[in-house]
Amino acid sequence: MHGFYGRILKVDLSKKSFAIDKVDEEVIRTYLGGKGLASWLLYELNPGGIDPFDPANCLIFATGPVTGSNIWGSCRYGVYTKSPQTGFYTESYSGGRVPEAIDAAGFDAIVIQGSSDGATVLAVHPEGVEFHDGKELWGLNTYQAEDAVNERFTRKDSGFKRAGAVVIGPAGENLVRFAVIENDYWRSAGRTGVGAVMGSKKLKGILFQGDRERPLYDLKAVREFAKRLAALAKDHPGVKAYKTMGTPQMVKIMNKANAFPTRYWAEGSYEHWEKISADALHQRCDVKPHACLKCLMACGRMTTVREGRHAGLKLEGPEYETIYAFGGLCLIDSIEEIAYLNTICDRVGMDTISAGNLCAFAIEARKRGKIEYPIDYGDVDAIAGLLIMIATRSDIGDVLARGIRYAAEKWDMEDIAVHVKGLEPAGYDPRVLKGMALGYATSDRGACHLRSTFYKAELSGMIKPDQIEGKAELFIDFEDRLTIFDTLILCRFYRDLYPWEELERMIQAVTGLDAGKEALRSKAAAVSTLVRRFNLREGLTPQDDRLPKGLHRELEKTGHRIREDEMEFMLRDYYRLRGWDEMGRP
Repeated sequence: MHGFYGRILKVDLSKKSFAIDKVDEEVIRTYLGGKGLASWLLYELNPGGIDPFDPANCLIFATGPVTGSNIWGSCRYGVYTKSPQTGFYTESYSGGRVPEAIDAAGFDAIVIQGSSDGATVLAVHPEGVEFHDGKELWGLNTYQAEDAVNERFTRKDSGFKRAGAVVIGPAGENLVRFAVIENDYWRSAGRTGVGAVMGSKKLKGILFQGDRERPLYDLKAVREFAKRLAALAKDHPGVKAYKTMGTPQMVKIMNKANAFPTRYWAEGSYEHWEKISADALHQRCDVKPHACLKCLMACGRMTTVREGRHAGLKLEGPEYETIYAFGGLCLIDSIEEIAYLNTICDRVGMDTISAGNLCAFAIEARKRGKIEYPIDYGDVDAIAGLLIMIATRSDIGDVLARGIRYAAEKWDMEDIAVHVKGLEPAGYDPRVLKGMALGYATSDRGACHLRSTFYKAELSGMIKPDQIEGKAELFIDFEDRLTIFDTLILCRFYRDLYPWEELERMIQAVTGLDAGKEALRSKAAAVSTLVRRFNLREGLTPQDDRLPKGLHRELEKTGHRIREDEMEFMLRDYYRLRGWDEMGRP
């Protein structure tokens, strides 16, 4: 079928064997590729109720039908598994340059099952996979590991046009439940612990090589689509904003909205936010815009710290979410110090959102007399030390490495712990942006901001932030459209450039499939229902779709809150519009 290779690579680490299977065209017609295909594979192949670290838990890598094409925003891959952080379905995405190497191997999805008896590196190519001893790489940080995988295992005489690696760091090796998979040094499949699943399989890294290209339905139409989009985007205010300031621009926006989570979710703005803003980053550091392949936005900030104790430190970032997690929640008022903590997380391979939340949670635990570790708000060195303790699972780091639910129960702090399904929210306070409350509550992978990015609708005036009635309907429209994004695996920041009509044109040109809006919404609903069924099979209850007590507290200073009856109204409306029963069951 156009837009697809029609091939799935299945790898068994326990047996060191592989098989190449065909893709059922009916599955593609129903669910498309990317998230749709991978979710179907996960539902079909994963035994119900298994532990996420069980060898039978599948780790699935996928690219989408637009990957490798001229479509802007298409250089991304997805990872799908059962999360060790939440115990439910998870998806995580990353960009950079490596996604096109993954795609060039010539598979719609790569399914990894089993577990090696020792550290292993896989080398995936169009003919299948090779298994390499990875014991000399075990223990390396992510930068070192990525360099080593590329240098040692790239087949330079193969004639393959593209090559690239994904790796884990010490956090993944030590099964930290929010460990990430990294590529291109600073790009991460960053949430819900996909790196820990990779570590449980003793899989240090995967090298992808190939020269395959997807067969497109109408190559001329695809090229014209990309050319027209580039012309339209040239003067687009959103594109200009991302290229100029990147995601740190949100620091100012969210503080002005009183929705910037501060002092572990107690307040909605930080008095020193200007010191950690996009302006501060660009004024105090050397910053250049940096883009993934096939991207015209260049939202990445290639940053070099200019002065102070971290002078010369280089990274891509910090992104808004990292700034909120360490700057807002932990009250760090230096953009250079946030960049330093960002780098620690990158090197050990750990999600900065969960890491920042847990460090702030530990600070609250110390203040409440629950732990004796010497740490306080704004104490950068103590926070840096705690990050290393988490990655190595030493002392209280072992408690936090198990995730917020475990730590909250262990320290008797469940009344203030902020998470949904075990995943901490991003930097958009749902007591102000009430549609984000619905987004956090209903997201399949926990308190996720990216499944709908509904903060966009509320901040831009499409709907009032405190409006309750009618919110679920608009929310579902956002969620469905971005589900289609994930079946194609497109970058979220193209959401303003790819409304339904543009997606219709794109999918028609790439696949030749019926791409009318109703047809696409039907496919999005099919994917959402499939994932919901997976979670119900894993024990999802109605309570898992609720906010924690910590988010029903009033925000200090402003008094913003979301009442439980408001939450229940939106949930009931959401379930009804999804065609689910009052318990949230399809």
